[in-house]
Amino acid sequence: MFSLTLLVVVIALALAFDYVNGFHDTANAIATSVSTKALHPRTAIMIAASLNFLGALSGTAVAKTIGKGLVAPENVTGQVLLAALSAAIFWNLFTWYFGIPSSSSHALIGGLTGAVAASFGFGAVHWEGFKKILASLLISPVAGFVIGTVVMTILFWVVKNAPPSRVNHVFRRLQVVVACTASFSHGSNDAQKSMGIITLALVSAGYQGSFHVPLWVMIACATAMALGTAMGGWKIIKTMGGKIFRIEPVNGFAADLTSSLVIYSASLLGAPVSTTHVVSSSIMGVGAAKRLKGVRWGIAQRIVTAWLVTIPSSGLVAAAMYYSLARFL
Repeated sequence: MFSLTLLVVVIALALAFDYVNGFHDTANAIATSVSTKALHPRTAIMIAASLNFLGALSGTAVAKTIGKGLVAPENVTGQVLLAALSAAIFWNLFTWYFGIPSSSSHALIGGLTGAVAASFGFGAVHWEGFKKILASLLISPVAGFVIGTVVMTILFWVVKNAPPSRVNHVFRRLQVVVACTASFSHGSNDAQKSMGIITLALVSAGYQGSFHVPLWVMIACATAMALGTAMGGWKIIKTMGGKIFRIEPVNGFAADLTSSLVIYSASLLGAPVSTTHVVSSSIMGVGAAKRLKGVRWGIAQRIVTAWLVTIPSSGLVAAAMYYSLARFL
């Protein structure tokens, strides 16, 4: 059951998750632009924060998928959402501390699934909805890799006879444009996940009769995401921007263009994807098109490992937190 106090705490924690998600995933939109010196780091972060805010206000399709597709409102209590959000925040901070670009989306999905299963049993999870969400989380990085490889191959053909200095100059300018589109698409997908959780809480607590995202929820989540983005996630920027392979302006343009297309298409379809997964795989695809051996596959393997363990790990943490909270609330 929900008391008003518990509802307020859940909303505050959802906004805290959104904030952490913002600084954890800042690297998604600006890492390549910073690494190629197309943008000064502080300028890049301000651009990312502003466009994340606007992107977050662009729709609610992903919020509906998160709030309605995974669990039914009657199977959600304040303790469940507290445990789910706490687990997701913990996992984000844990992976951020070690500079691992893991998925905030995976952490939230795993946390919500684990908390609901601990409270009502695995039968309370909408497994059809879970499989659809999981499919989008798995397909999107594959799409990022393939499209990134294709885009980079086409660009190699286009610029093959151009002087390298001219290519760098032109694509360094174009990187500013795609950094904006990447930031907008990031906000359009990631901020909506917290919108879905808050709206789910409002419906479960009886403050709304049907699932629709109020304007104040959209603005609050957009603001939290933008503020978190403005803080920057420098450890992950370092991993994304230089440790996968040596990025040049044309590579950065290809990677950001690819991730923008994949993420925003998913947002329009209401599919929650991991922006971290998509950007990482886009960079790998671009690097593979440039030179297969130039990609540091050891770093890539570490990233993929983090992808695979996030949902079960955050689910277990959420279950443990639920059992702890149930003793006191």
